[in-house]
Amino acid sequence: MIEFLHAPLAFTTAAALLGLFVGSFLNVVIHRLPRMMERDWQAQAAELRGETPPEQERFNLATPRSRCPHCGHLITALENIPVVSYLLLRGRCRHCGAPISGRYPVVESLSAVLAGYAAWHFGFGLAALGAIIFLWMMIALAFIDLDTQLLPDDLTLPLLWIGLAFNLGGTFTDLPSAVIGAMAGYLALWSVYWLFKLTTGKEGMGYGDFKLLAAIGAWLGWQLLPLTILFSSLVGAAVGIALIVFARHGRSVPIPFGPYLAAAGILALFWGESLTRLYLGAF
Repeated sequence: MIEFLHAPLAFTTAAALLGLFVGSFLNVVIHRLPRMMERDWQAQAAELRGETPPEQERFNLATPRSRCPHCGHLITALENIPVVSYLLLRGRCRHCGAPISGRYPVVESLSAVLAGYAAWHFGFGLAALGAIIFLWMMIALAFIDLDTQLLPDDLTLPLLWIGLAFNLGGTFTDLPSAVIGAMAGYLALWSVYWLFKLTTGKEGMGYGDFKLLAAIGAWLGWQLLPLTILFSSLVGAAVGIALIVFARHGRSVPIPFGPYLAAAGILALFWGESLTRLYLGAF
């Protein structure tokens, strides 16, 4: 089995196939984790008010079974094959014909493609394993932030510590660079946050953004933080301007920054060093 996975094509294919099924699970995480957090907040608020939290249906990443939000039809195993089921059902519920969000095959495909590319890029070994974990976490965080403008501590903090653990042996960078990267990543956006708030009286970003950049620094080292910040800021500004001009997106309506940080982190993971050399060489 190990010899089979050492073959680049075989390892890439295996990683991509695994990515399809993990992508299906990521869809569950993206949909349910914010709702689980909201339930916890409501229960804590009730306890602080001296009230007994109301009894609710058990709700976590495994329970209840996935169902159609329109008719309540329970999704069978054959209807839950990543990407394939969506195509066979033509993007509609088999029971009531209601449309199924295209988000599901997008997340599954993205998870598979990025996992497969990471396997091909890094080859069989610890670096590929770490890169795939990093990529899957980035996908989940990006889509959760798009939906809710939240970057849950349940994901960002484990991501940070796992990054430091991988770099104990210098998988992506040396440990001092990883520790400095975590500190610098947090403090960089923390400083921007307070400078913006003191200047305008408004909050420009959330604390989850600080933690996400800290996690990226823990994985990739402080050396790649400037590239990550530059790329995420440029893409975020371009998208924000496009939304205001073409989609009449109000300037006072917040735009989540997490997806741009996640995209920049993925870019830095694969091509960070070469892009940094290219950027510095231009000057």
